[in-house]
Amino acid sequence: MSETFVIPSAPPSRRLAAKLTDGMLWLTMCCGSVVFFEPSPYDVMILVTMALWAFGGFSIHRAVLPYVLALSLWVLGAFISLVPYWNETDPVAHVLTSFYLATTGVFFALYTSQDSTRRLDLLLSGYTISCVLAAAVAVATWLAAGGEESAWVLNGRATAPFKDPNVLGSYLVAGALYLTQRLLLGRLRYLWLTLPNLGLILAALFLTFSRGSWGAWMIATGLMVFCLYRTADSRRMRRMIVGGAAATALTVLVGVAGALSVDSVREFFFIRAAVQQDYDSGPYGRFGNQLRSLPMLTERPTGFGPMRFILSFPQAPHNSYINAFASDGWLGGFAFIAMAAGALAIGFRQCLTRHPWMRQAQILFPTTFVYFVQGIQIDIDHWRMFHMSLGAVWGIEAARRRWLARGDPEGAAP
Repeated sequence: MSETFVIPSAPPSRRLAAKLTDGMLWLTMCCGSVVFFEPSPYDVMILVTMALWAFGGFSIHRAVLPYVLALSLWVLGAFISLVPYWNETDPVAHVLTSFYLATTGVFFALYTSQDSTRRLDLLLSGYTISCVLAAAVAVATWLAAGGEESAWVLNGRATAPFKDPNVLGSYLVAGALYLTQRLLLGRLRYLWLTLPNLGLILAALFLTFSRGSWGAWMIATGLMVFCLYRTADSRRMRRMIVGGAAATALTVLVGVAGALSVDSVREFFFIRAAVQQDYDSGPYGRFGNQLRSLPMLTERPTGFGPMRFILSFPQAPHNSYINAFASDGWLGGFAFIAMAAGALAIGFRQCLTRHPWMRQAQILFPTTFVYFVQGIQIDIDHWRMFHMSLGAVWGIEAARRRWLARGDPEGAAP
């Protein structure tokens, strides 16, 4: 029995739609960081991209079905939990947003599973451009405000062009990995662009003063470097990876030391770098609220309902796993855990075994991995970049399975 279900279209229209889809996808990725108003350019453009892609015909490989199933159960749990609150605006908007983002995740999985090398390169290059643009705006607006409160600086933390410095910082991780990988693998043709753009992204990441984003970048970079070293083609490449990683780390340390030489930056840095903030501790702090919610959630199969955690506690859960059970019920909560477990199961294998898309996987999976780690201390379920990277990881898995089964290195469209 065939592993792939094909939705065909007429060849001429399919070729045109494919070209338009690729162009729109790249432009959509370039605009992905402009989200300080909603609907954002990304939201409009991704819908157009998905429509063009569907018109051109596509295939569904069975390797992505576990992801599609878990995602569908997560959304179904949200709709079931919404039933008593269907007449309330915020819960309805929350669930419809979940449905929309889940749809984009499926799109990225199916899109990257075919013609995978070119499409993954389009996705990552466009995404990295959006990171550079976001970093430039963030650094410029922070410097213009002198680190003080402004429209695009929140409590001394760079936010532009996002609403939240934590989301800005985490968004920049994949772009930083893409540029770092190019340096470590000796792809130096555009070194004059790669180095300053990487420095700009890391500067913006620092200015978000986001503990979670700093940790995400360090963990993701460490995981990528480990995978690059393990899969290096030669001893010479291993030496180059180790030397490049050491030089990058030293440069970052020098840059941070320089920033900390400014008294106001140093003082704020150590405040933000503390393991716990005032709003974390105590029975009514973030962690206290999470602990107090657990016994209540074990008694509620449909949770509290979408966007209703804050009616029982002083603030949002700031934990995606607890939030999944609180907003989407037991069905949605266990489905979210299944999504994390599934990504871990395929991701490490993609990064540590040889296949044509191993290098792209070594960017996308570490990014996805740290998103799931960050889910312990922040709500990631409505992050556009989370669904993009998670879907792309499953797309790589489908392409890899096709390559193993048929020797089709490009996952070509049928």
